[in-house]
Amino acid sequence: MEIDLTGRTAIITGASKGLGLAIATRIAESGADVALLARRPDVLAEAAAQVATTAKARVVPFACDVSKADDIKRAHAAIMERFGKIDILVNNAGESRAMPFADVTDEIWQTDLDQKLFAAIRTSRLVLDGMKSRRWGRIINVLNIGAKAPRAGGAPTVVSRAAGMALTKVLAGEYAPHNVLVNALLVGLIVSDQWVRRHRSLGQNVTFDEFTTKIGANIPLGRMGTAEEFASIVCFLASDAAGFITGTAINVDGGMSPVV
Repeated sequence: MEIDLTGRTAIITGASKGLGLAIATRIAESGADVALLARRPDVLAEAAAQVATTAKARVVPFACDVSKADDIKRAHAAIMERFGKIDILVNNAGESRAMPFADVTDEIWQTDLDQKLFAAIRTSRLVLDGMKSRRWGRIINVLNIGAKAPRAGGAPTVVSRAAGMALTKVLAGEYAPHNVLVNALLVGLIVSDQWVRRHRSLGQNVTFDEFTTKIGANIPLGRMGTAEEFASIVCFLASDAAGFITGTAINVDGGMSPVV
């Protein structure tokens, strides 16, 4: 299916690497203006240049730490000055962090909630009025399958992601009458920069392909997913083709989650 987002403007948080970079690339290829948000200006600039090579419209990086409310406000103001509107918001920032509950300090809890839950709350708050007034908008919250099926040792991420799923449902119900659609995508095991770093940190004497193949063997589909596959689903939900889908939390996990 060809997705045409010509005339739309999208914000992608956590856009400098991994899933965020793949999402930004796919949406830019579909014709939307794209604002890339991430913390590190140098890495972000490289990502924007990469996205621009296949983009059909404008691609602009905006350095922003979404765990900080003031940073989000500054980025939003700059994006509005540059593009004039925001039609699509993809809340993707934040890495998975899992440890025994007793090891999760107040500081770790706060950091995780700021990066994942409050970042989505604050960005959504800033874009919703404009979407409502134009009677068109898409918010897509990137969570993980632990939001539906929390596991022991999964804090703090499974808690913040479960809250993100509740936020998705609340916003979907409130803004559906205004044709603003809010959905969540729940990530399973998908090859991304996080897995590259994990492979490197383990120091195993195996190639990255061997490493991911072994992990993927435990997934019903027999492999890990790709960032490009995930990005295509985001792009679909951001389009008119998904005009009757809101308030959903879709597993993108190759059948891994025990909860549908």
